[in-house]
Amino acid sequence: MATLTGITDGPAVDQEWNLATPFLECLVRLIRAQDTHGTWEGKSDADLLADFIVTKEQRREIPIIGDPDPDVLWRLQNFYSCVGLVIEERTGLLASPIMTISHEGFGRVLFSTGRLVVLSRTLRDAHRFGFETLGKLSESGTKMVEDAIAVIETYPDVARA
Repeated sequence: MATLTGITDGPAVDQEWNLATPFLECLVRLIRAQDTHGTWEGKSDADLLADFIVTKEQRREIPIIGDPDPDVLWRLQNFYSCVGLVIEERTGLLASPIMTISHEGFGRVLFSTGRLVVLSRTLRDAHRFGFETLGKLSESGTKMVEDAIAVIETYPDVARA
């Protein structure tokens, strides 16, 4: 498995974190897989993940009136797809996100495996989706994966049904 490159550069990196986590590595793989023309080939992993970093100042400047920006929707889709992929890697069970977002930026994400809903999240202010640091991005994704796996382990028969 590849390790993250160029990840220690920039103010958004939380130095206390080991940022070469399975979640961030999966997110980078997912983003690179979407690069069908090789546009991002020369970019470091940190540059690819930089879109997910939104500081408090940047968040305040983002208007919440109007449709969510397509780039924000792309980040949301990639983030939750990555959560599903890491769940699959760890459990061997298919866990795909079902996401609905209104034009106002509110919605819900559900992950199901077999007949079991393993994760449910309410989306609010999708216009402002992002994380303060790469460490917080990793922590959030990893926590969702851990929560989903705990549900699968609690109800394994339903998850495999």
